[in-house]
Amino acid sequence: MKKLNMQGVKILKMTHLLFTFLWVIGALTMQVVLFIAAPQTGDELFMRARILQIIDDYLIIGGANGALLTGLVYGIWTNWGFFKYRWIAFKWIMLVLQMLFGTFMLGPRLNENADIADALRDAAFIDPTFLANTAFAEVWGTVQTLLLIWVVIVSVQKPWGKKKKKE
Repeated sequence: MKKLNMQGVKILKMTHLLFTFLWVIGALTMQVVLFIAAPQTGDELFMRARILQIIDDYLIIGGANGALLTGLVYGIWTNWGFFKYRWIAFKWIMLVLQMLFGTFMLGPRLNENADIADALRDAAFIDPTFLANTAFAEVWGTVQTLLLIWVVIVSVQKPWGKKKKKE
């Protein structure tokens, strides 16, 4: 299969970095909003939940999907491949695991909290499901964010070399 030329690889790298930035900035912003914003009314609580939902829907999901698609292009149309290097294999495993965890564990809780806060307003402050979802997002959102930053560090440092060829 024909590979991208040097200019194509540069454009791909810029695009991949842009999507990665969206994902990382979205994750960091979500944590800041979760830990810093202190709603005092049900309306403010709903707005915080809605802001978290918007960050997830547009920055995190958009960034993650863009990183996945540009990663596929890297694997197919450049010499980097998918599993030629251990650090790239690590990135693929982490990307898939983080996207699955976000899709099936974090995202639904954020969406549920927006619905609960919209329906209950002031009563959402003491709703057990709302509180449990918020605690889950604080803990596991932080873990996700730290893992995402770790993946970026691995991408820059490239700590593990090529996989050994079987003889």
